[in-house]
Amino acid sequence: MATLRKAERTPRDAAPVAQPGEERSLEASLRPQRLSDDEYINQDKVKGQLRIVIEAAKARGEPLEHVALYGPPGVGKTSLAGVIAHELGVPIKITSGPAIERAGDLAAILTNLENGAVLFIDEVHRLPRIVEEVLYPAMEEFNLDIVLGKGPGARTLRLPLPRFTLVGATTRIGRLSAPLRDRFGAIYHLDLFKPEALEQVVRRSARILKVEIDPAAAREIALRARGTPRIANRWLKRVRDYAQVRHDGNVTLPVAREALAALEVDDAGLDDRDRSLLRAITDKFGGGPVGLETLAAAVSEDSETIEDVYEPYLLQEGYLKRTPRGRVATERTYRHLGLDVPKNGTLWDGQG
Repeated sequence: MATLRKAERTPRDAAPVAQPGEERSLEASLRPQRLSDDEYINQDKVKGQLRIVIEAAKARGEPLEHVALYGPPGVGKTSLAGVIAHELGVPIKITSGPAIERAGDLAAILTNLENGAVLFIDEVHRLPRIVEEVLYPAMEEFNLDIVLGKGPGARTLRLPLPRFTLVGATTRIGRLSAPLRDRFGAIYHLDLFKPEALEQVVRRSARILKVEIDPAAAREIALRARGTPRIANRWLKRVRDYAQVRHDGNVTLPVAREALAALEVDDAGLDDRDRSLLRAITDKFGGGPVGLETLAAAVSEDSETIEDVYEPYLLQEGYLKRTPRGRVATERTYRHLGLDVPKNGTLWDGQG
């Protein structure tokens, strides 16, 4: 039986205060259970489509088709996998691509699934190719092909598997091989949240955590959460801690601003790492263009972390541009950092 390791997390995903066990317990308590609008907030188009396919599968008495979820980190892919299992009324098994190193690891997981269960694989794009090849017949025919022996005498043993639904999550749908991507019957993109939706997330989480929070404070946390419910919940928990230790426990607007300032989260939701990234482009590379690997070396950060964790929000909000020659700081970046905007013609305009 393979030992499943917890999926690797980026630095931004690390909780700064709570103990690991406590943080996981709190995170689990905040996860939605249903597709209802008051539980799983936002992603209305995806929810509407999922309701139809789930109801159709239940009416036929069949497992749901395999589902791929993609989008930036923290927008609810893992939560949605749990909601799908709950709506189907089946158990869920959770693992990640990096944890499944060998075909035998996958075989151990698949043969121990209950009939109709959901198998959730986070970072599915990081499955080794040899594991993918074992997964193909399992997804298509619910069979496991095991090769016995080597060379001319090798033979294949086919074992039947329980019928299951694979839910794969990735931040990089383009990294999925075409054969694997084609075996998903439904592929959904999850977007970053608007501040109004994040405010609903903060208020719902505050009710669950029994935190007294003013509407203006909930709005302030939502505005600084970078369009990501995971970050909104993290800031809420840290603001709650600050209010409990430094004040009377109630989260008011002044308390929220004071706590977020202590966390070095500015009015735009950018933290110290974001600002370091932007300053590297403006100060060390004259505003760009600068290649991803060069930028990663300059800020001592992994290039995948920059691309998957930091850039989506910075690009969406207009702090960065991607060009054929590299990353470029925009006028908004200079203004946000309190720097003089280069005179007309000196900001790289993407030409040439």
